[in-house]
This record gives sequence, structure tokens and C-alpha cells, in this order.
Amino acid sequence: MASWLPETLFEIVGQGPAPSKDYYQLLVTRSQVIFRWWKISLRSENRSAKPGEVKESHPDFLENSHLQVQIALVFGAKILDYVFNLCEGRFDYLERLSDSLLLHIISYLDLKDIASLSQTSQRLSKLCVSDKLWEPIVQSACDDITPEMRALAKDVGWRQLFFANELQLQQKFHHGSQRGSQV
Repeated sequence: MASWLPETLFEIVGQGPAPSKDYYQLLVTRSQVIFRWWKISLRSENRSAKPGEVKESHPDFLENSHLQVQIALVFGAKILDYVFNLCEGRFDYLERLSDSLLLHIISYLDLKDIASLSQTSQRLSKLCVSDKLWEPIVQSACDDITPEMRALAKDVGWRQLFFANELQLQQKFHHGSQRGSQV
């Protein structure tokens, strides 16, 4: 299954924790963890420092506590955990799918499932409330999209328009059933 993965599984760059100005790169490939750094200093005695690099195979990285500590200090514990998972062969395939493919998949879910999915990650949360998801949902729920509806959707968003429309339909249905019971 992992054969369709790209050569570079993960890459992140950033500056070291304050007061450091040093620059770091972490690259995880299918077979290696590569940690690079560039020392940035205004002091003349440190200006000659050359960039550094450590390359470890996945099994060696899992044993290298010194490198793990450096990565945790620069990029945080969550990134370190993610790199551990990659090195142990645990890939998050869902997170690797494109937004357009995920939106297509999400469009088949029930509203309750979309709400649940939106709570699983920041990326999925953004997709679950995006206009790219909700515009086709509104179009399939409504017979005709008027220019006024499009203007309103532009102002408040397609998701908000959908739920406002659903609420109106429920109120009409509720009022209609009350009238029918009074006759």
C-alpha cells in the first residue's frame, strides 16, 4: 500500500526557539529522516559556522534519542510523534488525499456524519464548512437558485444559507401540520 506514496513523506521548516535565530529543516523520506540546520548569528566568531545535516534510516532514527530531542525542541512533540508514526510505517492516508477528492467523498455523507467528521482535524473541519462543499448541497436541495440566494450565499456562506433554508422548511411544515390538526 505504501508504494504509491511520494518519496518525500513529510517536510517542515522553521526557526529554533527564542532567542535562537537558527533555521531548521526536517525531511522524512520513504527510507530516511534528514535534519538540517543553519546557524544564524550576528557575532563575528559564529559567522563561519557551516550548515549541518544528520541523516538516519528510519530504524536508526527510532533509536537516536538525541536527534529526537532536537526535533521536539525545534518543532514540538506533535511533529515528533508524527515522524515516529511515519518511521514505523503508520501513514495517515486520509490526510494525504487532495482537498477536491476529500470534498467529493464528504459530499456523500449525511449531515450528521459531516458534523462528526468536522471534529476530527483542522483540515477536515475547514473542508466540512467550506463553500465548495455546501454550494452543491444547496443546489441539490433547492429547485432553483435565484440571484438573491447567490448574493446572500456570497455574504453569509452556502452552509449558513442551507441551514436557514432547512429551518424555514421545518417551520412551514410545522405550521402546516398544526393547521391540518385544527380542521
